[in-house]
Amino acid sequence: MNRRKKIYEGKAKILYEGPEPGTLIQYFKDDATAFNAQKKAVLEGKGVLNNRISEYVMTRLNGIGVQNHFIKRLNLREQLIREVEIIPLEVVCRNIVAGSMAERFGLPEGQPLPRSIIEFYYKDDKLGDPLVTEEHITAFNWANTQEIDDILAMTLRVNDYLSGMFGAVGITLVDFKIEYGRLWEGDFARVILADEISPDSCRLWDATTNEKLDKDRFRRDMGGVIESYTEVARRLGIMKDMPRVIEGGVA
Repeated sequence: MNRRKKIYEGKAKILYEGPEPGTLIQYFKDDATAFNAQKKAVLEGKGVLNNRISEYVMTRLNGIGVQNHFIKRLNLREQLIREVEIIPLEVVCRNIVAGSMAERFGLPEGQPLPRSIIEFYYKDDKLGDPLVTEEHITAFNWANTQEIDDILAMTLRVNDYLSGMFGAVGITLVDFKIEYGRLWEGDFARVILADEISPDSCRLWDATTNEKLDKDRFRRDMGGVIESYTEVARRLGIMKDMPRVIEGGVA
């Protein structure tokens, strides 16, 4: 790891230069952050779980034609990915009222929405990732109208697929955050899904009890973060491919 050139380090992942042009290596850290990194902790095994869960989801999305940056998992904590130009937007799709939506509108958490709602947030921790409109996005040239249309269509397709995938194993997809990037091929760029999809970036509730199985357990000091992430992996049927990450850490 030390010999590789570090391209970027975020709150939960590090990007290193890849073995071939146009590729990067994405490393999943155990760091947990909330409230724009005002709250921090290290949760042993979180990176391993998120790496495996994100691989599982991205592989299946590729299978239904939702193109993304994932190429293959390299080891417990690393993925080989396509290098993209990240569009500076966090795209949030909401199915049920939770988190900031409940606070902004004074709505009860857990209230189903009449339809899925997609929101855009400008990626800037110093500004607190402010909510923005399509007018802001085009005016400041963060993305053009065709790219916005592509992002909206892909996000709804991801939502449909993930809702069914999680629903089949007794998990309700409350909301999720995803990011997109431009994959350049000569002078032409197309928008593809990037970053990760994991309990770090999704709100996942047990369909029967509404028990939280996601990062809200860290945000709200509920405990049992790794156990909940492990439960998501178990229900998806991928724990058999993973080492033991609880009680003593990863071997």
